[in-house]
Amino acid sequence: MNKNYMPGKHFLQLPGPSNVPDRILRAMDYPTIDHRGPEFSNLANDCLEGIKTIFKTKSNVIIYPASGTGAWEAALVNTIRENDLVLMVETGHFASLWNKMALRLGIKTEFLETDWQRGAVPEKIYERLKKDTEKQIKAVCVVHNETSTGCTSRIEEVRNAIEFS
Repeated sequence: MNKNYMPGKHFLQLPGPSNVPDRILRAMDYPTIDHRGPEFSNLANDCLEGIKTIFKTKSNVIIYPASGTGAWEAALVNTIRENDLVLMVETGHFASLWNKMALRLGIKTEFLETDWQRGAVPEKIYERLKKDTEKQIKAVCVVHNETSTGCTSRIEEVRNAIEFS
């Protein structure tokens, strides 16, 4: 018997990848549908409408088919130019990785330190942006749910800090 194999269910004790319930695994046994056909179109529309309830919004929801890291990169390369200055808010390990990615892409960053147990502090963001009288800062990057620390940033308050600075 393989000494590395343990029979029974295995539970992952980390933020991802996630354990997949048996009913979902069984659902994957069905044949695929044509991604250009009406069945897929109806399914996608139902999903996009239904997800609005989850996010408590009436606005359109955009689903980005990548890991969080892929979404970070897409956000940076599609909105920021090389040598632009970005305010990166340190909330944990993943925020640090996002900052490093921005630097590798040639983006200048200012890393706003925070307590890893509290998430982004909207007041600090507001104060820093208020001092940017020449509007050198082109974006503010905040990790919403920092899984490395378990903290969640108050995004609505962060948005208000940006808007009213």
